[in-house]
Amino acid sequence: MTPTAVPAGAAQASPSQTLSRGIRALEILAAAQAPLTIAELAEAMGVHRSVAYRILRTLEDHSLLVRDDAGKVQPGPGLAVLARGVARNLQTAALPELTQLANALTMSAFVAVWDRDDCVTLVTVDPRHTGAAIVQHPGSRHPISAGAPGIAIQSAYSEADWHAAAPGTPYRPEAGTARRVGYAASHDEVIAGVSSVAVPVRVPGGRPAALAVVYIRAAQNPDEIAAALMAGAGRIEAQLG
Repeated sequence: MTPTAVPAGAAQASPSQTLSRGIRALEILAAAQAPLTIAELAEAMGVHRSVAYRILRTLEDHSLLVRDDAGKVQPGPGLAVLARGVARNLQTAALPELTQLANALTMSAFVAVWDRDDCVTLVTVDPRHTGAAIVQHPGSRHPISAGAPGIAIQSAYSEADWHAAAPGTPYRPEAGTARRVGYAASHDEVIAGVSSVAVPVRVPGGRPAALAVVYIRAAQNPDEIAAALMAGAGRIEAQLG
């Protein structure tokens, strides 16, 4: 059989590479502090500007990014639609509890989930009527081995079960302590000067999550904060069934 000739110039990146580049573009835009020019985005992606432009046109067609009057690009409303479907049941069950915790404790309250080697903020609620709260943006991530939320997620496992679930990721001694007392606390680990308290949330059929707060200083004892978090986690788990 005669091989089919490939026209000159027809060779393109494989679909998987194109998809990977598109996802990388969205990650860069989500992490950026301000809209980026196409040239800036292309440089951050490590591709030629023409490649970045083709990817951006596709993402723009699906409202995953938008361009402002100056031609700079930023995340689009289509991402919000996609985000609503991520851990939908967990978000729905957690939102009332996050609102109550944030306002009662005057701290930012959030749910974090385990994503490969990272702990990722899924949904967050900031307290009303205060300008002193630490903002915890959805989508922010840090290593699973750092900070109270990651420790709390680890604490949902025994050390042996953790090594089976996450080979190569150390099981922190603090996770064993958190497993006994029901909560994890950290200070100055993820953000300098910031403290966090977190408890595990067990999700039926899925990986455990963490219910957490972050703060600079607090009048409450960490045990009291943890008691409020544990009560909230219990209600979330009851909603999840």
